[in-house]
Amino acid sequence: MANQAALRDTASYDAGLRKFHVFCDVFSIPESDRLPASFELLHSFALLSFEPVSVGVARKYLSAVQAWHIAQGWPPPLSDSRHERINWSLRGLENLQADRRKPPRPPISIAMLTVLKATLILSDPFDACIWAMASCAFFGMMRFSEVSITSRSAFNPSKHLTRAHAFFGHDLQNTPYARLDLPSAKTAQAGETQSVFLTEQGDLCPLAALRNLAMVVPALADDPLFSWRDSRGEIRPMVRVRASERINLILRAWGWGTPFGHSFRIGGASFYLAKKVDPEIIRIAGRWKSLAYETYIRTFEKISSQPLADTTSS
Repeated sequence: MANQAALRDTASYDAGLRKFHVFCDVFSIPESDRLPASFELLHSFALLSFEPVSVGVARKYLSAVQAWHIAQGWPPPLSDSRHERINWSLRGLENLQADRRKPPRPPISIAMLTVLKATLILSDPFDACIWAMASCAFFGMMRFSEVSITSRSAFNPSKHLTRAHAFFGHDLQNTPYARLDLPSAKTAQAGETQSVFLTEQGDLCPLAALRNLAMVVPALADDPLFSWRDSRGEIRPMVRVRASERINLILRAWGWGTPFGHSFRIGGASFYLAKKVDPEIIRIAGRWKSLAYETYIRTFEKISSQPLADTTSS
């Protein structure tokens, strides 16, 4: 709980309060819902303060928000039992982070995806590839390693997506979709092919992004799916570092930068939860083998449903 020491710790107070308002701005939380803040909002903020931080720092941020309530004449926003529930969640997150050198990356949001598309030049081969990667990784809940490679020489058609691995079709309701057949995947058995299914998603549509990529960067069947042409006209697979640099440059310009980047995979899962998709369907579509992903995305269901549902129609 917030105490006198927390109120006197000006640096922690300012940093925590600033992160809280950034978090609320990203998810379009109105001012009236920030003071007093609900348990759901504070729970979500504590678990992911919208920047990779340790659990200890997350607790300091939460204490700052509680101190802010007291300073503004409100009672502490969390009862002892609800504060303990948040601590329980943080202990679980701490256990998940025990073997990680870096904290989990915060998710890409619809607002970020919209800014990316608006900033990228979709007629440029490099940017067209970046946009196709971003849209597919988000709506397909793909790992970034599945849409990029570590180096140009590392590309292997038997391990990485090629143009031949992308298919377009219509389902039984005549709804258009795209299917990406991954020749290898982190959770696949030896020789198993996992498929990513993509559907139309309004202005941010991954199907349109793939078609644009095919038009701007024509390539052969065995060429990398996510590729671009250099000034000599040579096909080049998209290297992870180059893609991250371009994406982070744009996001930092809009105040969303972090040292480790943002997760398209978790962002897509958060989006589908906000659209009321069954969590088990999300787990299967995202190819998670366990329920660990819920630690990162279930907390967004309460606070992100309204702004996300108003942004992109299915």
